[in-house]
Amino acid sequence: MTYQGRKRAKTSNILPVTDRHGFILATTEIVAGHHNDQFELCSNLRAIFADFKALGLSVGGSYFNMDAGFDTKAVRKLCFNRGVIPNIAENKRNRKKTKPGSKRFFDRERYAHRFCIERSFAWVDKFKRLLIRFERQDAYFKGWHFIAFALVNLRQLIQQKV
Repeated sequence: MTYQGRKRAKTSNILPVTDRHGFILATTEIVAGHHNDQFELCSNLRAIFADFKALGLSVGGSYFNMDAGFDTKAVRKLCFNRGVIPNIAENKRNRKKTKPGSKRFFDRERYAHRFCIERSFAWVDKFKRLLIRFERQDAYFKGWHFIAFALVNLRQLIQQKV
């Protein structure tokens, strides 16, 4: 648990994985707040893909939308090895010329579905207990996130019925 400037407190990060409608399907492990979102991302994604496989969920052929902050060679390779198509906006990193090598796959129409996903993330971030970490035990912190994820999924279900 470390200080994170944008939240003005000591906190931790947790990255949910959703479907295109914003339903939260899985989550990464807890990461200290001073790390960027890529920190231990590959090991967390391996664990998530293993959980999906253990549950009998096939992810092969599906698209994995991520923002430009996750544009790394290791993440793309991990997705391809699992049969998942990474749809990641290329991180220009202030380049004047395009990145050398083959053109990376990016489908803008599929990427437009991120609005539903970002809306779910924003709804979870409304809870101060989740935004600023008050719990000392990881299990309690993660448990509060699971409760919020269940509420987000319930909210999405209600919105689809209306």
